[in-house]
Amino acid sequence: MITFHIITLFPESFESYLNASIVKRAQEDGYIALKYYNPRDFTIPGKKGRDMTYAERRVDSRPYGGGPGMIIEALPVIRAIDKAVGRKLKAQNAKLKTSGAITGKKNQKVKIIFFSPSGEMFTNGVADSFKRYKDIVMVCGRYEGIDARVKKAFPMVDISIGPYVLTGGELPAMIVIDAVTRRISGVLGDNQSIEENRTACPDVYTRPEVIEFKKKKYHVPKILLSGDHAKIEEWKKGRKM
Repeated sequence: MITFHIITLFPESFESYLNASIVKRAQEDGYIALKYYNPRDFTIPGKKGRDMTYAERRVDSRPYGGGPGMIIEALPVIRAIDKAVGRKLKAQNAKLKTSGAITGKKNQKVKIIFFSPSGEMFTNGVADSFKRYKDIVMVCGRYEGIDARVKKAFPMVDISIGPYVLTGGELPAMIVIDAVTRRISGVLGDNQSIEENRTACPDVYTRPEVIEFKKKKYHVPKILLSGDHAKIEEWKKGRKM
């Protein structure tokens, strides 16, 4: 089972998507688990979030060097990551040192992701490589970003889901969870459902063969009705995404 540890100021933003359809079933069937950590709950060590005043729960401050907006402070995020996988990272490092395989990535079970527009592009290949980890931590930024010292406290990889900027890291986190989850054997039931494992086509059709809208008829391409699977595959390749 993969446990996704999500560091976010807005855990409620994940509910509607991750508690539905395939990702929901993957949780119910024990393929994945989701855990949330709000940096606001780690602003003062030893105090629980519900006992804090608003001022105590603040996690943002003005950037050094000037500039617009506010920066999320490092310590609340560092404490949240430590709560999520601190012990596992310590045990992992100890085991790697004992075995002499300090750089052996195959032996690592914890992955920490920092979302950044300048990071490594997230692809199907990257999603496949994430399947081997038992714990994946995703740090979701907001405002003008997170104090860079978080990345010095923990080993992590910068990931980008595209050449654009979003309001926060919550959407990228959901994309990563979805892409990785559907690649776990058994989640989709049939591995043929993973589009990139077969000849996928951007245009798909189902019954009825002919539909009519505003007196205009729309037909299914004749090749798909031919029963000639070799020609159908060639047609799909010609229109492949």
